[in-house]
Amino acid sequence: MNYLSKVLAVSLFGVVLAGCTGTAMKTQQYDASQYTVVGHSEASATGLMLFGFIPIRQNSRFVRAQDAAIKAKGGDALINTQVQESWFWAWVLNGYTTKVSGDVIKLKNVQ
Repeated sequence: MNYLSKVLAVSLFGVVLAGCTGTAMKTQQYDASQYTVVGHSEASATGLMLFGFIPIRQNSRFVRAQDAAIKAKGGDALINTQVQESWFWAWVLNGYTTKVSGDVIKLKNVQ
């Protein structure tokens, strides 16, 4: 019985620790001569917190929204970025929506 409780405690700790990972946004500085502006774009992504502590696509929502905004215009990066967040509540979960907007750029082949 004592062995089983230790195994359960370690397993629970592992599951909680695995839910605490995040994604990093990659930022770069571009000179105006390195790109052309394709146009304005915006996109959003939603993540959930089940029972207030189990993340479902929660940590990657900013990166997913940014990638979708860039892909919508066929560009390479996003400048003049604005971020808005909103949330909603349901009985067993909370939802968080991140909306990203900005100017999509296409990088020039500088050699």
